[in-house]
Amino acid sequence: MRESILVVDFGSQYTQLIARRIRELGVYSEIKPFHIPLEQIKKSQPKAIILSGGPASVWDEGAPSLSPEIFELGVPILGICYGMQLTTHLLGGIVERSERREFGPAEIEVKDISDLLWNIPQRTRVWMSHGDRVLKLPDGFIPIATSENSPVAAIKNSENLIFGTQFHPEVVHTELGKEMLSNFIFRIAKCRGLWTTKSFADNAIREIRDKVGGSRVICALSGGVDSAVTALIVQRAVWERLHCIFVDTGLLRLNEAKQVVETFRNLGLNLTHVDAGKRFLVKLKGVEDPEKKRKIIGEEFIRVFEEEALKIRGAEFLAQGTLYPDVIESVSVKGPSATIKSHHNVGGLPEKMNLKLIEPLRELFKDEVRDVGLELGLPIEILGRHPFPGPGLAIRVMGEVSEEKLEKLRLADDIFIHEIKRAGIYNDIWQAFCVFLPVKTVGVMGDERTYENVIALRAVTSLDGMTANWSRIPYEILEKVSVRVINEVRGINRVVYDVSTKPPSTIEWE
Repeated sequence: MRESILVVDFGSQYTQLIARRIRELGVYSEIKPFHIPLEQIKKSQPKAIILSGGPASVWDEGAPSLSPEIFELGVPILGICYGMQLTTHLLGGIVERSERREFGPAEIEVKDISDLLWNIPQRTRVWMSHGDRVLKLPDGFIPIATSENSPVAAIKNSENLIFGTQFHPEVVHTELGKEMLSNFIFRIAKCRGLWTTKSFADNAIREIRDKVGGSRVICALSGGVDSAVTALIVQRAVWERLHCIFVDTGLLRLNEAKQVVETFRNLGLNLTHVDAGKRFLVKLKGVEDPEKKRKIIGEEFIRVFEEEALKIRGAEFLAQGTLYPDVIESVSVKGPSATIKSHHNVGGLPEKMNLKLIEPLRELFKDEVRDVGLELGLPIEILGRHPFPGPGLAIRVMGEVSEEKLEKLRLADDIFIHEIKRAGIYNDIWQAFCVFLPVKTVGVMGDERTYENVIALRAVTSLDGMTANWSRIPYEILEKVSVRVINEVRGINRVVYDVSTKPPSTIEWE
């Protein structure tokens, strides 16, 4: 059994970051909801357990909790923020509501550098996000760091290897957070750090080969990184018995469908291209609500895919590009965290089509998927492409979708991407795209009054898409984009730039 760290989720917006940071250190980690049975934890035999933060207070009615027996399993435990408060509460200490809440940067003073805070300077910057604080520690615990507003900023029980931090070591705002997690994983939990994406790919191929046997496999290709890497992994396992179906929704970027078909056929994939653009536009006619658009696209995708898949005789398996964040969301605490908007995938197909499911990427985060794709020889133009939403340009056309609006958006988007690539900054940006706004503004062209549409430019920098800042694109590049869009895309007379961060905004507009 491979060594792993179990992350128990109490609804923190940073829970996925904890697992990611651990994997970056070469140790496999997985996230489970706080109500995971104790027997299941014992069965998985984790090398250590991390209790995440969360928005609740231990004093809230119905606050998420767990069995105190978890502290008797004999494995190292680290509680982060709410996780530390819950540890204190369950083991007989006292947690109180703080008069001064701490949200944002703070400085801690390190009191003990023997284990968790080994090699950490006496004063270091961290990221706080809490309204409660520890008033009295349980028996056997001592404070190992303090801050101005938190007399107990980090704690430990050396005998039972139980630790806690009031701050979040997993976020980049904590200067030496990765070093602290490394101390916990390697110095305290004694992990070896042997997990890599290459070892993952080799294992996934073997597992698929054993599971599928001599059967045929169907895979839905979108042209994105996730489905592409899924297809290549399955191809290595079953070769000619893989049948890929590319449903062209008519909602892709300029010339994207053609590029997808050419790329994957050049990779030797058995590919069926279904041009269903008109079907999707008919279904979207008159629909303005973004959630309705997403659901319509998802349902129609299933219908089109099902029609084509039923033509493939002897298929018993369906391969999907489900990622670990999707898995986490489907089994999340569903209370402490909230749904912002629905996701678009092909969920539901196996039940309708009586196919068994293969999800080779369900243990990976997005950046890990790219690493696997690189190992398998996926072209860099696919691997390095900015994220693109499943519903495509339908959620970048505000309001009702039409072919005329889509065409304007495609041209503007192509200009934007071309210019940032020409400037050499494409790879510095997490995601860049255009949005077609449902408003018209007055302009002047050739001494004549115009009353035409607006295009918004959106570009963000991010590590993982969970939080994002607007990209500081040089003004001269934005000027080139604006001039070209207004001159080359008929019906556009104004270009604006989105300078919103996530949160409070999302990256996509819908």
